[in-house]
Amino acid sequence: METIQRAPIQFSCYFSRSRLGENFVSEHAISYVVSGTNTLDDGVHTQTFGEGEMYFCRRNQLLKYVKNPTEAGEFRSVSMFFTQEFLREFSIKYGYSASLKLDIPAYIQLDEKSLLAGYMNSLRQYEEMFNQQPDSPLYKIKQEEAILLLLKAYPELANILFDFSDPGKIDLEAFMQQNYHFNVDINRFAYLTGRSLSGFKRDFEKIFNISPGRWLLQRRLKEAYYLLKEEKKAVSDIYLDLGFEDLSHFSFAFKKQYGMAPSQV
Repeated sequence: METIQRAPIQFSCYFSRSRLGENFVSEHAISYVVSGTNTLDDGVHTQTFGEGEMYFCRRNQLLKYVKNPTEAGEFRSVSMFFTQEFLREFSIKYGYSASLKLDIPAYIQLDEKSLLAGYMNSLRQYEEMFNQQPDSPLYKIKQEEAILLLLKAYPELANILFDFSDPGKIDLEAFMQQNYHFNVDINRFAYLTGRSLSGFKRDFEKIFNISPGRWLLQRRLKEAYYLLKEEKKAVSDIYLDLGFEDLSHFSFAFKKQYGMAPSQV
């Protein structure tokens, strides 16, 4: 699991057959796919974005991704991230604020024919300069332009961008059943459900009658057994998707739970 905490503008390039993983999206982001494909999964929806397509990700979301290069062997994208500090300054400078609570998915597709798409693509010409000058004042200027173009096309997103509150207390059981397969520590689950760590553990054990760590392991193994037995999935295809860090850890836990190796199922 990697947490997005990088320079405001990122240029990604991969040449391997595919790159998969998980992100805790800690800040709002816009991403533009230059070549190849990027498939996102928020636990409810899965969507693949191809060349020339663009999407917006909300902060405080869990996402799985699979980045695949083209047949020529290259995946490229341009991404821009917006910290809470930057957005607070922007809201004061330009007079924007959130007027209501807006509920949107973890990510949404943006119009690939918009001015914003052309703008995101144009940032590629700055890649070498930004790599050489990681503290360039141009970062903030480019970020401001991007937000202004985003709000011109999607004014309702002001209610997302300028909502600076922490996650509110939500239905813990529903959230965990939806997100158990993300490789996230207990502190993160607590924060995303709007609870302190102690409050999360207390509420969790009231609902499930078991500790969070033990429940997560059993729930993931139960799903693994179903996928192996009923869906005939290969062991190598499922352990990462279910939140296990490596194959040996998954195999050990599975054999301890079911008395047989996953391959025997």
